[in-house]
Amino acid sequence: MIDLSIQDDVAHVVLDDPSKLNALDEDAIGQLDAAYAEAEASGVRALVLRGEGRAFCAGRDISRVDPRDDDVLGYLGGLVTPLLRRMSAFPAPTFAAAHGACLGVGLGLLIATDVVYVAESAKIGSPFAALGATLDSGGHALFFERLGAHKTLDLIFTGRLMTGAEAVQSGLFSQVFPADDVVAATVAAAHRAATGATGAFLASKELVRRLRDERLGLWESVEVENAAQAALCDSDDYREGFAAFQQKRTPQFTGR
Repeated sequence: MIDLSIQDDVAHVVLDDPSKLNALDEDAIGQLDAAYAEAEASGVRALVLRGEGRAFCAGRDISRVDPRDDDVLGYLGGLVTPLLRRMSAFPAPTFAAAHGACLGVGLGLLIATDVVYVAESAKIGSPFAALGATLDSGGHALFFERLGAHKTLDLIFTGRLMTGAEAVQSGLFSQVFPADDVVAATVAAAHRAATGATGAFLASKELVRRLRDERLGLWESVEVENAAQAALCDSDDYREGFAAFQQKRTPQFTGR
């Protein structure tokens, strides 16, 4: 159900259960967590997440869930949230290619990824009104931060799904592509990142996390930037970047 392969310092994690629109049950969440752990241990310099078939991920697999004894906290708090935290903290740039349904836990997987490219035909929103449930996996925070209260509650109350183009225009994700091109564009971006200055990328990733989670002000963030830049001075890639600039050649970064 979850496939992992590694090529040229890039991990490729694939949700591969297209008959269920890549919906995730407890076992699949465990497999996905294990795939990220293995990719991290291998020392890759970038990661791509995508789904096979007609959808990226339609959310939780509830096909065999009995609501009378459903352990919601065990699934969301015990399995999904730790996975999302692992994904968000992955020590390399991460990219996702999103197409078709990107809902519930599927939306959470995108929120926990650094850069998300979406297909024009992607469907993003909160379909839970029809289930008597509520949006989960970080969806409230994403929508409120990017869309504001009124648009967030409109999506939740109506169950309307945004297209990929609308999601990008609204600032939810990075770029939109035709469905046939989104995976190739995502893989290409990941391979570019995998040949870049990994330490510098991770410094920016950490600063963006602190801006989001700690709400750093302008001058606080400047101080963090200054400290990060000073720390990078001791890296091989920093020296290589300056040498390449001065010698008018393309830098050859090693990630160290």
